[in-house]
Amino acid sequence: MTGKKILEIAGDFVEDYEVMVPYQALQMAGHEVHAVAPEKGEGESVKTAVHDFRGDQTYVETRGHDFALDAAIEDVDPANYDALVVPGGRAPEYLRTYDSVLETVRHFFEEDKPVAALCHGPQILAAAGVLEGREMTSYPAVRAEVENAGCSWVDGVVTDGNLVTGQAWPDHPEWLAEFLDVLGTTIEHESAAAAADD
Repeated sequence: MTGKKILEIAGDFVEDYEVMVPYQALQMAGHEVHAVAPEKGEGESVKTAVHDFRGDQTYVETRGHDFALDAAIEDVDPANYDALVVPGGRAPEYLRTYDSVLETVRHFFEEDKPVAALCHGPQILAAAGVLEGREMTSYPAVRAEVENAGCSWVDGVVTDGNLVTGQAWPDHPEWLAEFLDVLGTTIEHESAAAAADD
């Protein structure tokens, strides 16, 4: 497998697990991942937030980690990337106000490149105007917003062409597996007996 070059959009108070886990898991699978944010350059970081589900009507939010960035989104050319990851958290509500973010998202849809979005990340997709006629999911509280953008909302991880969506970080195993499939990633497991023979 030849690794893909993947762009991940971040911002202050992006959800900790939703930015960190895909970043590391996709690298582990052999892909090159660059995390970018508006107005923040290489080596700078964003603050993350941890959203936890404890039986309340909504999640609770606590301060997460500092997540290091690879570049400012304004300094990268989306044409140089094969796929896009859009995590959730609180960041999407303001990231969708940046033209550089919306133009980047539109590029991946116009070129039919793989896109994975999770939780509140679809707020950015809705603002970019790329959801018309799609079948997808999101964090349930964002459902009305994405449906108003022209999509059909489904409960559960959804793959619609090049777009893979999930509701929140508990969906990581299925969401990432579906995204790896869309990327054309194959992971081979060697049996313990075969490994012992090597």
